[in-house]
Amino acid sequence: MDAALLAELVAFSGIETDFNDAWGNPTQVATSDQLALLAAQGFNIADDGAARAELTERQLDFWQQILAPVSVQLLGEPHTFELQVPLALANNSFDFTLKTERGINHQFSTEPVAGELVQVAVIGDDEYQQYQHSLDYPLEAGYHTLTLTCNDTGFSFEQRLIVSPGKCYQPDEFAQQKQWGVSVQLYGLRSARNWGIGDFSDLSTLVAYLAKQGADFVGLNPIHALYPAMPEGASPYSPSSRRWLNIIYIDVSAMPGYNECSKTNSLISTPAFNTAIAAQRSRDWVDYSGVLQLKLPVMHSLYQWFVQHCGKEAHLAAEFAEFKQQGGDSLQQLALYDALHAFLIKQDSNHWGWPNWPEQYRDPQSDAVQQFAKEHQQQLDFYCYLQFIAQQQLKAVQQQAKTAGMLLGLYRDLAVGVSEASTEIWGNGDLYCRDASVGAPPDPLGPAGQNWGLPPMQPYQLFSQAYQPIIELFRSNMQYAGALRIDHVMALLRLWWVPKTAANAGGGAYVYYPIMDLLGILALESQRQQAVIIGEDLGTVPDGIRELLADYGIYSYRVFFFETAADGGYISPAHYPVQAMATLSTHDLPTLTGFWHCEDLKLGQHLGLYIDQQQLQGLYQQRHANKQQILDSLHGHGMLPMDYPRTVDSLAMDRPLNYAMQRHLAAGNSQLLCLQLEDWLEMTQPVNVPGTSDEYPNWRRKLSQEMEQWTIEPHIQQLLAELTKARAS
Repeated sequence: MDAALLAELVAFSGIETDFNDAWGNPTQVATSDQLALLAAQGFNIADDGAARAELTERQLDFWQQILAPVSVQLLGEPHTFELQVPLALANNSFDFTLKTERGINHQFSTEPVAGELVQVAVIGDDEYQQYQHSLDYPLEAGYHTLTLTCNDTGFSFEQRLIVSPGKCYQPDEFAQQKQWGVSVQLYGLRSARNWGIGDFSDLSTLVAYLAKQGADFVGLNPIHALYPAMPEGASPYSPSSRRWLNIIYIDVSAMPGYNECSKTNSLISTPAFNTAIAAQRSRDWVDYSGVLQLKLPVMHSLYQWFVQHCGKEAHLAAEFAEFKQQGGDSLQQLALYDALHAFLIKQDSNHWGWPNWPEQYRDPQSDAVQQFAKEHQQQLDFYCYLQFIAQQQLKAVQQQAKTAGMLLGLYRDLAVGVSEASTEIWGNGDLYCRDASVGAPPDPLGPAGQNWGLPPMQPYQLFSQAYQPIIELFRSNMQYAGALRIDHVMALLRLWWVPKTAANAGGGAYVYYPIMDLLGILALESQRQQAVIIGEDLGTVPDGIRELLADYGIYSYRVFFFETAADGGYISPAHYPVQAMATLSTHDLPTLTGFWHCEDLKLGQHLGLYIDQQQLQGLYQQRHANKQQILDSLHGHGMLPMDYPRTVDSLAMDRPLNYAMQRHLAAGNSQLLCLQLEDWLEMTQPVNVPGTSDEYPNWRRKLSQEMEQWTIEPHIQQLLAELTKARAS
């Protein structure tokens, strides 16, 4: 391809050709990888003429909109709007209506040339000019609408004008005390009452216990909607919809009618049913299929009870009707997907998702899909009802947490994307690039790079849709939560796209997103939902981005194992930034015991994750050095008794060392501290092994003890008392 054309295409598509890798080395994206990404975005890279024509068409698509579909601006700064017109319309007069979010209308007229000329573009044979105008009306933070009309031609354009407060929510209490909490994998909670998987009632019990111990939040794995028809697709980071909830977390015994419904009673009272529940509770790994086989028939029964009794349950019926109205097309689409998926997978177990469904079902607007929806309306309503119940139960837990005195309550996690089989892509295919996947370039966590199998959103399509998908995403995930962790927060700036044709995850490039717009929306929704934002800023972080995130009030994510100084020693938590959440480990790393005993390295060797024995030996040597540095640091900060061993040679992880590490971090400077429940229980096995799928049972490991057991352990209560004391000092 002609070099000049390639440069134009790359610039237009937001592809970064030069970047600094995770080790700080300047790296250039190979031309072949640039071309592969352009092909993934729909350009005909084999024909310069065709590629040029496609570029011109996309440029015209932008310039022929006199008023852009969306503009994000900051509160307190002068507000403006841009008009971009062909030269022939530069002197035309246009009429405008500015409708504020409160419903106040302002009307005015102006000509493009009355503004400041800021840009000229020649596309094909036509010249386009862009003029900036002042918008001299007071606007509050929120969503406003600017409409342009032209009486001479009859056309009109509408712009969503978003005014952002420019800073995410931070509670006043942050100025008075530091907070602590715990992260849990909700599915992994064990109790004497659940049906083989942690549920919202278990979460309620955990919240009540931790609130009494002085905790301010409970962090959750992503609880996004997965696939009821395909339960073993269990990764919370490869969801079907990030806007809706995973119905497997519903406590069926807390659903309306559970104690009144005779059909339900006949289902749950059989010896076989109770034996099956007991078997599920006793498993050390979640059996998603087995759990749903128990839950779904009872859920169906309770939905039927609701339908039959909704006249007597008028309040509940009214709430459900309002929920469906507010959920709109997005809720109906999820319900349609789940019902159709269940229908098709019964016919053929290979129908894992819409990309391999029969052709007539791959478009949600097709006649076949609409006919299915009409014929299975009650089944769709059933899935809507389950979403309603899930949201009601989650809402109750958050209300309980706040009532019990937790400052934040629930702390949710927003995954970076959705799987290719998702209802989000099924319903909005134009938004996603299905010929590429999100991942990460080579870094210490993944020396060969990572490919997460998640098709990325296309930046220009997101802009064309006035950012509505991202607004709904932020808003729904902050609902009933006091904090939100944004997985891979670098996605607000750029994502590593890996073309499907690439030989490995390293054969990709970064594609840029409109970060200032996305930050503005995030800040607005954060303030409205009163949710603190934590950005998972690990991996390859470009210069200046952490400072920008901090300016917007986003909390950094500091993992103890990664916070090392130039000499290899561990940075004291006393030197961590205040505007941060500190944690010892994460769901992608070993537990404290697993780390100390090198269980992750042994498991990685068993799973074939390392290139050769030399690489593995180097990792063992590095781990030995890291452990000694940790031990030195703990002794240096007085976290261990004077007579505790000072060399790691033959030193096994024990409770004093485990708890010393947790107290060490608790004494640190960061506003937020998040610890892992499995480290209180001194567990060894990891939640997830990055780089694996079927090799290890990821996202299935349960906690080693039921809550009824570990919540009465004196040594755990003592640790939590010490954490509360350390955070108050």
